[in-house]
Amino acid sequence: MDIQTIKLRYGIIGNDPKLLLALNKAIQVAPTDLSILVTGESGVGKDIFSRIIHENSLRKHVKQGKGLISVNCGAIPEGTIESELFGHVKGAYTGAEKNRKGYFEEANGGTIFLDEVGELPLATQVKLLRVLENGEIIPVGSSTAINVNVRIVAATNIDLVAAIRNGHFREDLYYRLQQISIYIPPLRERREDIPLLFRKFSSDVAEKYHMPPIILTEDARDYLMHYPWYGNIRELKNVTEQVAVVESERTITRSILENYLSYVPEEKMPALVQPMGNGQQATVSDRELLLKALSMGQMISEMRNEINDLRHAVTQLAQGIPITTPQPVAGAEADYTYLDTPHESSDNSLHVIKPGSHDQPIEEFQDSEVVEEEPLALEEREKKAIRMALERHGGKRTLAAQELHISERTLYRKIKEYDIKI
Repeated sequence: MDIQTIKLRYGIIGNDPKLLLALNKAIQVAPTDLSILVTGESGVGKDIFSRIIHENSLRKHVKQGKGLISVNCGAIPEGTIESELFGHVKGAYTGAEKNRKGYFEEANGGTIFLDEVGELPLATQVKLLRVLENGEIIPVGSSTAINVNVRIVAATNIDLVAAIRNGHFREDLYYRLQQISIYIPPLRERREDIPLLFRKFSSDVAEKYHMPPIILTEDARDYLMHYPWYGNIRELKNVTEQVAVVESERTITRSILENYLSYVPEEKMPALVQPMGNGQQATVSDRELLLKALSMGQMISEMRNEINDLRHAVTQLAQGIPITTPQPVAGAEADYTYLDTPHESSDNSLHVIKPGSHDQPIEEFQDSEVVEEEPLALEEREKKAIRMALERHGGKRTLAAQELHISERTLYRKIKEYDIKI
């Protein structure tokens, strides 16, 4: 089957060389039984590639099992993930009233798609490695191995090489999973495809709801192509559908799009996965992403602390208490300097004097009580970020995790760790 046929069959829009390379590789390796690791940011369509690979392999004709089973490893609580994947026997734990097959046994003879494989706990990674090496699973609570014939397609939006360095992912499992690696580019790397996707999504909405089609002006088209789209195809589809349904004006200008998109310069946006020159990918950690959610609050807190420090210094001057100021760095001019004695004006206020302009007071402070604030601890900032995101989304963890740019598994763990009540 050629690439154009594949694109038509699976509704894939675009002609970017990186996208076509990924599709071509998927078609070539589909008939084999090699394990495949699909990488790319959230929202680029990694699940579609698992379908392409399975449905163009000999396993699509499987008579036993369920053919292709998709599992989101990041959405399963850590305490139950081994039971979900490998099954359990009766009495294995409280509530295990009967034997239960896991996803691997259900997919016997077919393909299993492990999305967010980087979220698997280390103990579960060991058992997954056993499946890849020996084709065996051991249900929870059992001592008897079960042979399964399953092809594994895994996907991740994190840098597994960095996870290996940090001790969060097994190196031997990584090499067994990525016998073949397929990288799916984000939208900002295939900008020429963005107007095509917008037209397709808007046409689908117009046809479904019997509405006139919408048309992009040149400035709107240019705006779409240069918007970062860190939510990728999922975000573009969502915005397109909103515009197509809500706007009565069917010629869409940039000013209209700006009501649905808040542009942030690309260099300011936190990317979950960014391709590097050597083909690897760089990521930011869950903790860093949580802290980004409170970065503005942190900046305000730091500014408040600086103002308090300044007030404290001025108060000391007013009381005649000597102040020891740090020596300026060579070649750098201090922002402010303080007189050895308070500089009094006719209204008895204190002046902060800028260097080189002692006769020009630029700011006045009345003598007042100094309130010093300690910056929030790291854990408190994380806890606040999570609580605020949950409140904004009415307790919906999936949406809160998306806002914080972390996986649902990480969010569940943090909620439990900080005992956050929803």
